[in-house]
Amino acid sequence: MPQSYFIADLHLTEHRPDISAAFYQFLKHKIISDDVDALYILGDFFEVWVGDDYQTSLSIEVAKQLTAVSNSGTKVYFIHGNRDFILREKYAKAASMTLLPEQIVIDLYGTPTVLLHGDEMCSQDLEYQKFRKKSRSWWWPKLMLAMPLWYRRKIARDAREKSKRSQAGKTQEILDVTESAVLATFAKHQVCNMIHGHTHRPNVHHYNLDGKTLTRTVLGDWYQQGSYLHVTPQGQQLVQTTF
Repeated sequence: MPQSYFIADLHLTEHRPDISAAFYQFLKHKIISDDVDALYILGDFFEVWVGDDYQTSLSIEVAKQLTAVSNSGTKVYFIHGNRDFILREKYAKAASMTLLPEQIVIDLYGTPTVLLHGDEMCSQDLEYQKFRKKSRSWWWPKLMLAMPLWYRRKIARDAREKSKRSQAGKTQEILDVTESAVLATFAKHQVCNMIHGHTHRPNVHHYNLDGKTLTRTVLGDWYQQGSYLHVTPQGQQLVQTTF
C-alpha cells in the first residue's frame, strides 16, 4: 500500500540517547519493515548543527540508519529547520537524504501539499525573524562555515543560551504561527494542504476560505513522545506515541 511518513523536531543530541533510540525503533518498525514510499524530515532534526565537518558518534549512526532506510527502497527527504540550516550536501549524501528547498509543493497521492519547517510563519516574533533573514542570506552561512570548528561550536552554544533567555520572555502567541502568514503561504503556493513543524504544537487545523477548506497539519516534537504523520491515498493520521 502506498504510504509516506513525516517527522520534525526530534532535536537529536548526545544528551538525549532516549530520543535517538526511539527514532531508530521508529525506522525499524514503521519504515524499513513496511512498504513506505518516502520519509520526510521537516527540520530541527538535530538539536544543533555547526557544519558537516563536525562528525560525532550520533551523526555517524544517524547517517547509517538513514542509509539503511534508503537501501530498503524508501526515499528520504530533508528540509532545513532553524537548528540545522547549515547542514549541507556532504552529510546529506552520507545519510542518503535528498535536500529540499525551504518550501516545496509535492503531489501527496493526488493532493498538492506544501511542506516547510514553519518558522517563517511565526511573523510576530520580530527578533527571531530578523535573525532568520540574516542567517538564510547567501553570505552568512558561508561566513560561518569558513570559521574554525571550535569557534562555530562556541557560537552555537552562545546562540542557544540567548535563544532560551529570549523565548522565556515571549508569550506562546508570539512564538506560534500567525493566521495571516499561514493563509499567505497557502495563497503563495495555491494549495489547500500544508504540513510543517517548529511550533511543537501537534494538531490538524482547518480554515474555510472562498468556499475551500484548507488543512494545516502541525507535527509534534520528540522531547516526551514520538510524533509522526502517516499518510496514505485513503487519508492521514497524526500520531503521538510514547517512547
